[in-house]
Amino acid sequence: MHTKESLMRDLAAMGVDPKGTLFIHSSYKSLGDVEGRADTVLDALMEYMKDGLLVFPAHTWANVNDRNPVMDVLHTPVCVGILPELFRKRPGVKRSLHPTHSVCAIGEGAEEFLAGEENVTTPCPEGGVYHRLYTRGAQILLIGVNFNRNTFIHGVEEWEHLTGTLTAHTQPLWVVDYEGKRHYTPQHRHCAPLISETFWKVEPIAIRDGATKLAKLADAKVYLSDARKLRDTVARIFSIDPMALIDNISLDERF
Repeated sequence: MHTKESLMRDLAAMGVDPKGTLFIHSSYKSLGDVEGRADTVLDALMEYMKDGLLVFPAHTWANVNDRNPVMDVLHTPVCVGILPELFRKRPGVKRSLHPTHSVCAIGEGAEEFLAGEENVTTPCPEGGVYHRLYTRGAQILLIGVNFNRNTFIHGVEEWEHLTGTLTAHTQPLWVVDYEGKRHYTPQHRHCAPLISETFWKVEPIAIRDGATKLAKLADAKVYLSDARKLRDTVARIFSIDPMALIDNISLDERF
Protein backbone atom coordinates (compact mmCIF):
# COMPACT_ATOMS: atom_id res chain seq x y z
CA MET A 1 0.00 0.00 0.00
CA HIS A 2 1.25 3.47 -0.89
CA THR A 3 1.71 6.12 1.80
CA LYS A 4 2.20 9.87 1.97
CA GLU A 5 5.92 9.29 2.41
CA SER A 6 6.20 6.95 -0.58
CA LEU A 7 4.27 9.39 -2.78
CA MET A 8 6.64 12.18 -1.79
CA ARG A 9 9.63 9.97 -2.60
CA ASP A 10 8.17 9.29 -6.05
CA LEU A 11 7.72 13.01 -6.68
CA ALA A 12 11.34 13.66 -5.76
CA ALA A 13 12.59 10.74 -7.86
CA MET A 14 10.86 12.00 -11.00
CA GLY A 15 12.33 15.48 -10.56
CA VAL A 16 9.40 17.61 -9.42
CA ASP A 17 10.79 20.94 -8.20
CA PRO A 18 9.39 21.52 -4.68
CA LYS A 19 10.04 25.27 -4.95
CA GLY A 20 8.59 25.65 -8.45
CA THR A 21 5.08 25.67 -9.91
CA LEU A 22 3.35 22.31 -10.38
CA PHE A 23 0.10 21.94 -12.35
CA ILE A 24 -1.68 18.57 -12.16
CA HIS A 25 -4.27 16.71 -14.24
CA SER A 26 -5.16 13.45 -12.55
CA SER A 27 -6.97 10.15 -12.33
CA TYR A 28 -7.10 9.23 -8.66
CA LYS A 29 -7.95 5.57 -9.36
CA SER A 30 -4.76 5.15 -11.40
CA LEU A 31 -2.66 5.51 -8.22
CA GLY A 32 -3.81 2.20 -6.75
CA ASP A 33 -4.20 1.55 -3.03
CA VAL A 34 -3.19 4.59 -0.99
CA GLU A 35 -3.38 4.59 2.79
CA GLY A 36 -5.88 7.32 3.64
CA ARG A 37 -7.12 7.43 0.02
CA ALA A 38 -7.48 10.73 -1.87
CA ASP A 39 -6.86 12.92 1.17
CA THR A 40 -3.43 11.33 1.61
CA VAL A 41 -2.58 12.06 -2.02
CA LEU A 42 -3.41 15.73 -1.48
CA ASP A 43 -1.52 15.76 1.83
CA ALA A 44 1.57 14.45 0.05
CA LEU A 45 1.34 16.92 -2.83
CA MET A 46 0.69 19.90 -0.56
CA GLU A 47 3.50 19.04 1.83
CA TYR A 48 5.96 18.38 -0.99
CA MET A 49 5.07 21.71 -2.67
CA LYS A 50 4.85 23.75 0.55
CA ASP A 51 7.62 26.10 -0.63
CA GLY A 52 6.29 26.34 -4.20
CA LEU A 53 2.94 26.77 -5.96
CA LEU A 54 0.54 23.82 -6.38
CA VAL A 55 -2.20 24.17 -9.00
CA PHE A 56 -5.11 21.94 -10.04
CA PRO A 57 -7.76 22.53 -12.71
CA ALA A 58 -11.19 23.36 -11.31
CA HIS A 59 -12.94 23.25 -14.66
CA THR A 60 -16.70 23.59 -15.05
CA TRP A 61 -17.02 23.48 -18.85
CA ALA A 62 -19.32 20.44 -18.57
CA ASN A 63 -21.80 21.99 -16.14
CA VAL A 64 -21.77 25.73 -16.94
CA ASN A 65 -23.71 26.43 -20.12
CA ASP A 66 -26.81 28.11 -21.54
CA ARG A 67 -29.08 26.25 -19.11
CA ASN A 68 -26.78 26.86 -16.13
CA PRO A 69 -24.83 30.03 -16.97
CA VAL A 70 -23.40 30.83 -13.52
CA MET A 71 -20.21 29.52 -11.92
CA ASP A 72 -20.14 30.10 -8.17
CA VAL A 73 -16.50 30.05 -7.05
CA LEU A 74 -17.46 28.58 -3.66
CA HIS A 75 -20.12 26.07 -4.65
CA THR A 76 -19.90 24.94 -8.28
CA PRO A 77 -18.25 21.49 -8.40
CA VAL A 78 -15.44 20.71 -10.81
CA CYS A 79 -15.95 18.30 -13.71
CA VAL A 80 -12.42 16.88 -13.92
CA GLY A 81 -12.09 14.41 -11.06
CA ILE A 82 -12.08 13.82 -7.33
CA LEU A 83 -8.65 15.23 -6.48
CA PRO A 84 -9.40 18.73 -7.87
CA GLU A 85 -12.83 18.68 -6.20
CA LEU A 86 -11.33 17.88 -2.81
CA PHE A 87 -8.41 20.25 -3.34
CA ARG A 88 -10.65 23.28 -3.97
CA LYS A 89 -12.23 22.75 -0.53
CA ARG A 90 -8.91 22.63 1.36
CA PRO A 91 -8.13 25.49 3.77
CA GLY A 92 -6.02 28.15 2.10
CA VAL A 93 -6.77 27.04 -1.45
CA LYS A 94 -8.12 29.76 -3.77
CA ARG A 95 -9.98 29.45 -7.08
CA SER A 96 -9.72 31.71 -10.11
CA LEU A 97 -12.81 33.51 -11.40
CA HIS A 98 -13.12 31.83 -14.80
CA PRO A 99 -16.59 30.52 -15.67
CA THR A 100 -15.46 27.34 -17.48
CA HIS A 101 -11.69 26.87 -16.99
CA SER A 102 -10.96 28.00 -13.45
CA VAL A 103 -7.99 26.61 -11.54
CA CYS A 104 -7.25 26.32 -7.84
CA ALA A 105 -3.91 27.08 -6.24
CA ILE A 106 -2.09 27.30 -2.94
CA GLY A 107 1.40 28.48 -2.12
CA GLU A 108 3.91 31.09 -3.20
CA GLY A 109 2.27 33.83 -5.29
CA ALA A 110 -1.13 32.10 -5.53
CA GLU A 111 -3.25 35.26 -5.46
CA GLU A 112 -1.21 36.96 -8.17
CA PHE A 113 -1.23 33.79 -10.26
CA LEU A 114 -5.04 33.51 -10.12
CA ALA A 115 -5.91 37.19 -10.54
CA GLY A 116 -7.92 38.68 -13.39
CA GLU A 117 -9.67 35.62 -14.85
CA GLU A 118 -13.06 37.34 -14.59
CA ASN A 119 -11.85 39.72 -17.33
CA VAL A 120 -10.95 37.17 -20.02
CA THR A 121 -13.23 35.90 -22.80
CA THR A 122 -11.53 32.64 -23.84
CA PRO A 123 -10.54 29.47 -21.95
CA CYS A 124 -6.74 29.90 -22.02
CA PRO A 125 -5.82 33.41 -23.19
CA GLU A 126 -2.39 34.98 -23.33
CA GLY A 127 -1.87 36.58 -19.93
CA GLY A 128 -4.26 34.13 -18.22
CA VAL A 129 -3.41 31.36 -15.79
CA TYR A 130 -2.42 28.81 -18.43
CA HIS A 131 -0.11 31.35 -20.03
CA ARG A 132 1.34 32.04 -16.57
CA LEU A 133 2.30 28.36 -16.37
CA TYR A 134 4.46 29.06 -19.40
CA THR A 135 5.95 32.33 -18.14
CA ARG A 136 6.71 30.80 -14.72
CA GLY A 137 8.42 27.77 -16.27
CA ALA A 138 5.96 25.46 -14.52
CA GLN A 139 5.97 21.68 -14.56
CA ILE A 140 2.84 19.91 -15.79
CA LEU A 141 2.14 16.52 -14.23
CA LEU A 142 -0.38 14.15 -15.82
CA ILE A 143 -1.22 11.41 -13.31
CA GLY A 144 -2.80 8.36 -14.94
CA VAL A 145 -4.12 10.37 -17.89
CA ASN A 146 -2.61 11.09 -21.28
CA PHE A 147 -2.15 14.26 -23.30
CA ASN A 148 -5.83 14.34 -24.25
CA ARG A 149 -6.35 15.86 -20.80
CA ASN A 150 -3.52 18.39 -21.16
CA THR A 151 -5.38 21.71 -21.24
CA PHE A 152 -2.09 23.58 -21.68
CA ILE A 153 -2.14 22.56 -25.36
CA HIS A 154 -5.41 24.46 -25.77
CA GLY A 155 -3.46 27.45 -24.52
CA VAL A 156 -0.83 27.01 -27.23
CA GLU A 157 -3.63 26.88 -29.81
CA GLU A 158 -4.78 30.31 -28.61
CA TRP A 159 -1.32 31.87 -28.33
CA GLU A 160 -0.37 30.67 -31.82
CA HIS A 161 -3.66 32.10 -33.16
CA LEU A 162 -4.97 28.90 -34.70
CA THR A 163 -8.27 29.38 -36.48
CA GLY A 164 -11.26 27.15 -35.83
CA THR A 165 -10.47 26.35 -32.21
CA LEU A 166 -13.02 28.68 -30.59
CA THR A 167 -16.60 29.66 -31.35
CA ALA A 168 -17.00 32.94 -33.23
CA HIS A 169 -19.74 34.06 -30.85
CA THR A 170 -19.56 34.42 -27.09
CA GLN A 171 -21.83 32.60 -24.67
CA PRO A 172 -23.25 34.81 -21.89
CA LEU A 173 -21.93 33.46 -18.58
CA TRP A 174 -21.42 34.81 -15.06
CA VAL A 175 -19.09 34.15 -12.12
CA VAL A 176 -19.98 34.69 -8.46
CA ASP A 177 -16.88 35.61 -6.46
CA TYR A 178 -15.95 34.97 -2.81
CA GLU A 179 -17.87 38.05 -1.66
CA GLY A 180 -21.03 37.05 -3.55
CA LYS A 181 -20.57 39.63 -6.31
CA ARG A 182 -21.66 38.55 -9.77
CA HIS A 183 -19.35 39.25 -12.74
CA TYR A 184 -20.46 39.07 -16.39
CA THR A 185 -17.93 36.79 -18.13
CA PRO A 186 -18.97 36.05 -21.76
CA GLN A 187 -16.90 33.26 -23.32
CA HIS A 188 -15.81 31.92 -26.68
CA ARG A 189 -16.10 28.15 -26.19
CA HIS A 190 -13.89 25.37 -27.56
CA CYS A 191 -15.23 23.81 -30.73
CA ALA A 192 -14.47 21.04 -33.24
CA PRO A 193 -12.51 20.06 -35.24
CA LEU A 194 -9.47 20.97 -33.09
CA ILE A 195 -10.52 19.12 -29.93
CA SER A 196 -8.41 17.65 -27.17
CA GLU A 197 -9.15 14.03 -28.10
CA THR A 198 -6.26 14.18 -30.59
CA PHE A 199 -3.70 15.74 -28.23
CA TRP A 200 -2.23 12.25 -27.70
CA LYS A 201 -0.44 12.80 -31.01
CA VAL A 202 1.89 15.30 -29.28
CA GLU A 203 3.14 12.80 -26.65
CA PRO A 204 5.91 10.98 -28.56
CA ILE A 205 7.21 14.21 -30.08
CA ALA A 206 7.30 15.95 -26.70
CA ILE A 207 9.20 13.00 -25.22
CA ARG A 208 11.63 12.95 -28.14
CA ASP A 209 12.19 16.71 -27.80
CA GLY A 210 12.95 16.42 -24.09
CA ALA A 211 9.87 18.48 -23.16
CA THR A 212 8.22 15.53 -21.42
CA LYS A 213 9.40 12.45 -19.57
CA LEU A 214 7.64 9.33 -18.33
CA ALA A 215 7.68 8.32 -14.66
CA LYS A 216 5.66 6.51 -11.99
CA LEU A 217 3.68 7.85 -9.04
CA ALA A 218 2.46 4.95 -6.91
CA ASP A 219 0.86 2.63 -9.53
CA ALA A 220 0.17 5.40 -12.04
CA LYS A 221 2.02 6.09 -15.25
CA VAL A 222 2.70 9.82 -15.32
CA TYR A 223 3.95 12.40 -17.77
CA LEU A 224 6.04 15.28 -16.41
CA SER A 225 6.46 18.21 -18.80
CA ASP A 226 8.39 21.46 -18.78
CA ALA A 227 5.79 24.06 -19.80
CA ARG A 228 8.24 26.22 -21.75
CA LYS A 229 9.69 23.31 -23.69
CA LEU A 230 6.24 21.86 -24.31
CA ARG A 231 5.01 25.14 -25.75
CA ASP A 232 7.99 25.19 -28.10
CA THR A 233 7.23 21.65 -29.29
CA VAL A 234 3.52 22.28 -29.86
CA ALA A 235 4.15 25.66 -31.53
CA ARG A 236 6.64 24.02 -33.89
CA ILE A 237 4.05 21.39 -34.85
CA PHE A 238 1.49 24.10 -35.58
CA SER A 239 4.02 26.16 -37.57
CA ILE A 240 4.60 23.19 -39.87
CA ASP A 241 0.93 22.18 -40.11
CA PRO A 242 -1.78 24.18 -38.31
CA MET A 243 -4.19 21.29 -38.93
CA ALA A 244 -1.86 18.61 -37.54
CA LEU A 245 -4.20 17.62 -34.70
CA ILE A 246 -7.38 17.39 -36.76
CA ASP A 247 -7.60 13.61 -37.23
CA ASN A 248 -6.61 10.46 -35.36
CA ILE A 249 -3.61 9.66 -37.57
CA SER A 250 -0.21 9.73 -35.87
CA LEU A 251 2.10 12.58 -36.81
CA ASP A 252 4.87 11.63 -39.23
CA GLU A 253 8.59 12.33 -39.32
CA ARG A 254 8.03 15.92 -40.47
CA PHE A 255 7.69 16.79 -36.80
